Amino acid sequence: MNKRNTVTSIDVGTTKICTTISEVSDTTGVRIVGVGVSPSHGLHKGLVVNIRDAREAIRDSVSKAEQACSYKVDSAFVGVTGRHVDSVNNRGVVAITRNDRLVRPDDLKRVLNTAQSIKVPNDRRLLHVIPRGYAVDGQIGVKNPVGMHGFRLDVETHIITAAATSIQNLVKCIRGIGIDIDDLVLEPLASSEAVLTQDEKEVGVILADIGGGTTDICVFKDGSIWHSAILPVAGYQLTRDVAIGLGLPFEVAEEMKKRYGSVMPVYESKIEATSPISEDGHGISYQDLCDIIRARVEEILRLILLEMPRSDYESLVPAGLVLTGGSSNLSGIETLGREILKLPVRVGVPTHISGITDAVCDPAYATSVGLLLWGAKNRSNRKKWMGGWFTSRLQKLAYSINKLFSF
Repeated sequence: MNKRNTVTSIDVGTTKICTTISEVSDTTGVRIVGVGVSPSHGLHKGLVVNIRDAREAIRDSVSKAEQACSYKVDSAFVGVTGRHVDSVNNRGVVAITRNDRLVRPDDLKRVLNTAQSIKVPNDRRLLHVIPRGYAVDGQIGVKNPVGMHGFRLDVETHIITAAATSIQNLVKCIRGIGIDIDDLVLEPLASSEAVLTQDEKEVGVILADIGGGTTDICVFKDGSIWHSAILPVAGYQLTRDVAIGLGLPFEVAEEMKKRYGSVMPVYESKIEATSPISEDGHGISYQDLCDIIRARVEEILRLILLEMPRSDYESLVPAGLVLTGGSSNLSGIETLGREILKLPVRVGVPTHISGITDAVCDPAYATSVGLLLWGAKNRSNRKKWMGGWFTSRLQKLAYSINKLFSF
């Protein structure tokens, strides 16, 4: 099969590595043909802390996906998250000087270049420059100004940057197993492709991807991204609180959280609150377990509110909050969210895909599916990261030689 008709994503998470391979066509859209999931090692809160362990975990995930569909992964779209990610909104302005005053595609490139000409420190790298909206001669709300007449073209952009060293470490892990990077994508941006509707983005909505190590937030308004932020609190902290509060090993606490955890135990529990539950010989109170989980989830929801760029968030995001990520599977989280935020709340599950969807129809795979959808949409604009074609081929050659002579 022609390489340009395949798109691969690698979601390098704190708790799991997920590699997803898909076929892309104009008729069937994105069809998933292979999924490989491995436990994550060498990462903490979205950051690589041990290159060797992270590389081997990624290799294992890629190998499982390749075995599932008999395709070879040469390149992939990779998700980026972590507290090192930062964002800012900036404006760009250019004059239309041609006699016909007609806005052309070159003018869009010029105005975007102007908008991104902010001072970026040497220790940071640009990830995305996303147009929020255009204005022609002061007329705001223009989605696509190409073909319009005017003297002045303005653009509002959302610019996302990341720490250069964190990006380099992630790229080194991927390249270390002989895989090129088509693009690096902010994870909540990718997740939004999989779980949000266009109507929600137009009206105004918050996306919160509560993963293992971070809670990734994006606010959408008027069809484009309005604000983004990364919180260093997520599922790992939930499990740690349970482990410390109930005196359990971390692995047992994780299993207890997944099997019995609820943030609304009074309404949803089929177990008596005073009845003990046990796992691997450890007995705990169901009520105590749920109280600890609820307290941490309440904190996460309130932190999401604090990240809103305006205090009147009800008018900014009338479509409410869409929760996704593995921790959004907690029973009762939608009800608790509505109680605290006084907004509509739902759990987002990946859509717009076909194939072996049973493997990824879960909020935990929103980023993986979203990266595929992002890649399918932008596959004509693929770019090779950090060094270009020649450097990439040298690295792949070195990888092949090392593999040949390793015993």
